Amino acid sequence: MSARALPLLFLNLGGEMLYILDQRLRAQSIPAEKARKVMNDIITTMFNKKFMEELFKPQELYSKKALRTLYDRLAHASIMRLNQASMDKLYDLMTMAFKYQVLLCPRPKDILLVTFNHLDTIKDFVHDAPGILNQVDETARQLIETYSPLSAGEFQLIRQTLLIFFQDMHIRVSIFLKDKVQNSNGRFVLPISGPVPWGTEVPGLIRIFNHNGDEIKRTEFTTEGNYFIPQREGSFDLYGDRVLKLGTNMYSVSRPVETHMSGSSKNLASQAKENVAPNPLAKEELNFLARLLGGVDVKKPAGSETGFRLNLFTTDEEEERAALTRPEEASYKVVNIEATQEPGRRAELSRILGELEEAEPRPESGEKGEDLLALMDAL
Repeated sequence: MSARALPLLFLNLGGEMLYILDQRLRAQSIPAEKARKVMNDIITTMFNKKFMEELFKPQELYSKKALRTLYDRLAHASIMRLNQASMDKLYDLMTMAFKYQVLLCPRPKDILLVTFNHLDTIKDFVHDAPGILNQVDETARQLIETYSPLSAGEFQLIRQTLLIFFQDMHIRVSIFLKDKVQNSNGRFVLPISGPVPWGTEVPGLIRIFNHNGDEIKRTEFTTEGNYFIPQREGSFDLYGDRVLKLGTNMYSVSRPVETHMSGSSKNLASQAKENVAPNPLAKEELNFLARLLGGVDVKKPAGSETGFRLNLFTTDEEEERAALTRPEEASYKVVNIEATQEPGRRAELSRILGELEEAEPRPESGEKGEDLLALMDAL
């Protein structure tokens, strides 16, 4: 498992989330000013400098449950609210879109181009907000600094790590089904034609060499696919032509999108029941970290500013039906973490921290991602 996969997973899933929210904000005719505020608030939170520093530290992927909770809080970082069914659908669309992109990358390193495509589109969302734009650019620079030195083997390990994370997810998405790139069981159809990876040749020729390394024979064979060499390599710089289209906004043209759990996914969900009772001590540790990081109260609409509910379904009735038919195990419970500054709670948490410092080293908690969750609460 790669310790460098988490930033790519978070940024690409976050990019897909922003694509979907932008499309739904337009589809529901939310006033432009409110829609812009929602997008700006979420992007500001997502690319917070302290949060990014924590994210880019070498570490294993967090659990699906922790990541889902992270995006739940991210989606609610502004005045917009989603109910459980819409949040479930949002997460399903995000994960299946990025899974498809990882599967279709011509070479493992191209996952970085997919990430740049997401960041480029996010920069378009905030082109009129220089401060937020600078946050996104800074993250792009971190990507270049972190991933440019990696070898092809390290990128292959990152790709394998991401595919292992996605391997049990088989949600059917209407866009993919209509485009015939997904089967009815939720598994993707991989193409047998198209561009070959940059730096390779079109299949159809076998070269035979002797022990001195001299070519002594050539044999040609026919292939069923229609392959071609790309004209140039995509740019891995801060700005440039990425060439690869994976990771661009597939919702830029309005299309209704539906999701359905395949039978295998339902079975897996029922087998993966977890104890949802939070560990009180772990919760207090998270609360304390949130306070150390400068926790602030949750922002509520001020003055004439009013919140609104976003629906990822065509109608409220569809949303209600989805909530009733989705297996309970497939939804994610959220643990609320307090980041308030009451003196009484601060003293109690300081006492707990003291006990933790004196205790013997413990094995890692089974629930990964708690540090990022706490940090998200503090933003």
